[in-house]
Amino acid sequence: MSTLAEAINGETVRDQPARPRVDRFVVGVAAIGALVLGGLIWQVGSPRLVWLYLIGGGLGVALYHAAFGFTAGWRNFIVRRRSRGLRAQLLLLSAASVLFIPVIAGGHANGAIAPVGGYIVLGSFLFGLGMQLGGGCGSGTLFTVGAGNRRMLMTLVAFIAGSVLGTLHLPWWLDSPGLGPVDLVASLDPLGGVLLQVSVLLALAWVLAAVERDRHGNVERLSLRPEGSWLQTLITGGWPLLWGVIALAGLGLLTLLVSGAPWGITFAFAIWGAKALGALGMDMSQFTYWNWPYPAQALEQSVLVNVTSVMALGLLFGAMIAAGLAGRFNAGSQNRLGPRNVSAAVIGGLCMGYGARLAFGCNIGAFFSGIASGSLHGWVWFAFGFLGSIVGVALRPRFGMSN
Repeated sequence: MSTLAEAINGETVRDQPARPRVDRFVVGVAAIGALVLGGLIWQVGSPRLVWLYLIGGGLGVALYHAAFGFTAGWRNFIVRRRSRGLRAQLLLLSAASVLFIPVIAGGHANGAIAPVGGYIVLGSFLFGLGMQLGGGCGSGTLFTVGAGNRRMLMTLVAFIAGSVLGTLHLPWWLDSPGLGPVDLVASLDPLGGVLLQVSVLLALAWVLAAVERDRHGNVERLSLRPEGSWLQTLITGGWPLLWGVIALAGLGLLTLLVSGAPWGITFAFAIWGAKALGALGMDMSQFTYWNWPYPAQALEQSVLVNVTSVMALGLLFGAMIAAGLAGRFNAGSQNRLGPRNVSAAVIGGLCMGYGARLAFGCNIGAFFSGIASGSLHGWVWFAFGFLGSIVGVALRPRFGMSN
């Protein structure tokens, strides 16, 4: 996302108002809640999970303060041919590739390597379409919910429902023809894999900049220098996008090293939804997906010992603290929610949830972590997720949403 206002409202870009004061009440409530939950994780889990919870909190702060989302960055290029947000994502992927691939190749962690098939194509297309209607991606939905956006809360609920539905159908989809997992790095040495990934990513960034220059006569810069003081900006937000790139790449590496696997988000949504249905009396073990070893174990255990859930909860609290520090908690909820807007949130969330399960992840688990791991499925996700976003952008006006 290109501006903080766009990240909060999920819709339109507007000029930034004067920096408000820190909302001490929101920061205090969020800090107390985060500490209580952290204590529970320590009690039922382990120090490793507490570290991952803290890393998740750091990701929430970085995503919010840098207004670093994927949805609006893609939409800005599709509609306006402004590439700053998309180029920042490609730079993040380049940095993550340099950091992740040697660790994975050295056997210190597992990569996000998934099979390639028609389910990846369909799932990523649905996700790309859904994130334009829903107003946020996997990470964007979480950090805007943490920042108090009520529209995005509806998107999240539908996201969870779609995720559970996707788990019921995924075994059937996996029986269709496919290539199986394709590890690009395994075909080369780690250095060759890094050079290949970074070369392609930087070439794409150069093409995007050329298209932007051809349309506008200039290219928006990815600045490292904040508009105000460095310390105030660090605490209260308005980070330059490059700060977001640095923070997300570094925290992504920490996630890889501490958890032994790259950052993911949407498996947590499937777990939350399945547990909710179980609490209502539905026997989830009747479904094939929930009999597979890892999902079955996650369903049986507390969410407080599940890595993806713990990090997602940390992200929510981190974003809430960041919004309070910026004095903008609940900033996007003054907009009226009409039937068409609500319908878009629900349809978008369902598409994202279902699509993420078919595609083995969202913009984080499949796109970011997949490409950074050298998995072909991450690149396929990028291509068809972007095509889905083009369709989603075209549909937005039908739901009363501006582009």
